[in-house]
Amino acid sequence: MRSHVIPNGFWRSGRNKSLLVFVTIAVGSILTACDKPAQQPAASAPPVTVAQPTKRTVTDWDEFTGRFEAIQQVQIRARVTGFVTGIEFKDGAFVKTGDLLYVIDPRQYEATLEQARGQLADAKAKVELAERELARAEQLIKTQAVAETIVDQRRQQLESAQASVLQAEGALRRADLDVEFTKIKSPIDGRVSRHLVTVGNLVQGSESGATLLTSIVSLDPIHVYFDMDESIYLKNNRLWFEGRRPSSRDTPNPVQIILSGETKPSREGTMDFLDNRLDVGTGTLRGRALVPNQDLSILPGQFARVRVIGSAPYEALLLPDTAIASDQSRKIVFVVKADDTVEAKPVTLGPLDGGLRVIREGLAPDDRVIVEGLQRARIGAKVAPHAPKPAGGGKS
Repeated sequence: MRSHVIPNGFWRSGRNKSLLVFVTIAVGSILTACDKPAQQPAASAPPVTVAQPTKRTVTDWDEFTGRFEAIQQVQIRARVTGFVTGIEFKDGAFVKTGDLLYVIDPRQYEATLEQARGQLADAKAKVELAERELARAEQLIKTQAVAETIVDQRRQQLESAQASVLQAEGALRRADLDVEFTKIKSPIDGRVSRHLVTVGNLVQGSESGATLLTSIVSLDPIHVYFDMDESIYLKNNRLWFEGRRPSSRDTPNPVQIILSGETKPSREGTMDFLDNRLDVGTGTLRGRALVPNQDLSILPGQFARVRVIGSAPYEALLLPDTAIASDQSRKIVFVVKADDTVEAKPVTLGPLDGGLRVIREGLAPDDRVIVEGLQRARIGAKVAPHAPKPAGGGKS
């Protein structure tokens, strides 16, 4: 501090002495005030939003990645050889069973059909002649006019003529089929692909190298295939033995479908197949579900998320995911005790159900859980809890 020099004549009067005492007291008070630290105002408890866990009946669902496949897939190939004279469908259109798709020049097969009809008529005429000759021989042998060998020959001629009729009838049916095969029709209801052969081209109808013309896939209903790992199969098998979940092998368990770009299931189906062995390469079991597709919007080859029922209904406590924090490998929630101090509780999580997370263990129904303001909460510190605002924005 800066020193002050008092003049020699300053002490001569009593008034000056009184002034010196006052100055000394004032300076001492100022110095004492400078030595004391400034007092801070007491900090208020931070506000947080608390809510009790929701209690309701839920069902667990196992989720997989699946791919849609058509129930029926048909490759349309030529069954007779000839030149294509007509294409009667629009590429990518939906066709019905029996709709005409292709026309192959039928003239050579119609000629063969007429020839077969003539051969059949000739064979039938020979049968009639052989029958009359046999009947005549049988009358003559009664009077010993002809030998028995003649009768045997006439009987053999009749049987040969009857066999010729059978051969002619077979040739006629084959020729009739060839004419029918010149008009290629759809064998199923479904969506047709593009035409692979244009008008004027020669197509082969041989069994080993028949020309591929197009393909058709059925769309409604449609199958979705997915693979489940061994642990889920064992869990579901255990639930079946305990009587808490029916087996998908003999029960059409419900299935939910989440298409690409969706956040919640938009379609439902039923299980209709489980494979008889696990894939040794991937350790997974192939499953299949049947899904209605009335609007024909799902196409074979499309991906989806498949949710299969994984438990019987049970009572559970649920919280929003925003109320759950991570502590290294544990999941915890912050609970406000009766004295408004914060406590951390480790919890075991389950699946999502209706936008909320199932809490399997670690939480009581009457716990006040912090759902908003987790960043302001400190374990052991006091908070100012309040209930969440109503959805309409009014005061709670």
